[in-house]
Amino acid sequence: MVASHPEPPATAAPGDGRLEFDVFSRACPSRETLDHVTGRWGILALGALADGTMRFNALRRRVDGVSEKMLAQTLHALERDGLVHREARPTNPPYVEYRLTPLGRETTERLHALIAFVEGRMPEVMAARERYDTTRAGS
Repeated sequence: MVASHPEPPATAAPGDGRLEFDVFSRACPSRETLDHVTGRWGILALGALADGTMRFNALRRRVDGVSEKMLAQTLHALERDGLVHREARPTNPPYVEYRLTPLGRETTERLHALIAFVEGRMPEVMAARERYDTTRAGS
């Protein structure tokens, strides 16, 4: 379920001990998390994990085009942000699975709304690209 209106940003009253976050501020840590979530590989990894727990190679196959190195870096960042849980079983070879945390599931629900919107509007996007390319070709 996606909320019709985004929740207001965290605000802090003087002395209440809560932090205030502003993604538009250069030093705000929320900017880094937003990059992890909405970056090319982050959004695709989270979207793929919405289908359930996956092993690394299955996830790599699902996220077509991602290199092993980039997927590993992406999963580490998402794990650090508390969106993905990594479970490694001490077997030979190691058995590692990834799944969304509750925070990761909530984030992915919101991302799925964006993905569905973009996919649904692609005919308009493709027409706009064609118009753009046609007008620029004559320049």
